[in-house]
Amino acid sequence: MGCGNPYAGEVALVIDGERRVLKLTLGALAELEDAMAADSLVSLVERFETGAFTARDVARLLLAGLHAGGWRAGPDALLAAEIEGGPAEATRVAAALLRRAFALPTT
Repeated sequence: MGCGNPYAGEVALVIDGERRVLKLTLGALAELEDAMAADSLVSLVERFETGAFTARDVARLLLAGLHAGGWRAGPDALLAAEIEGGPAEATRVAAALLRRAFALPTT
């Protein structure tokens, strides 16, 4: 996982051979809430903390973070993309996005 700028809540991920910066801005969090329908961000954070998250949770987080980072493709493009490090890396990046969105970075 590339670092991105932790002070800006950024995390990097290589998608289809290209390094992308992801972050959860207020707009990205609102997008995430819309995508989750009845669920809440608190329940999403709890699912990651307990390991009860789904692949859909990971994809939603990544897509919202990618959009805030400037990526304009939709969910189908993400689901079809080659992610360097596979599902494990995608999950680590999604968890890091949540941590960085709601906590100050430690140095």
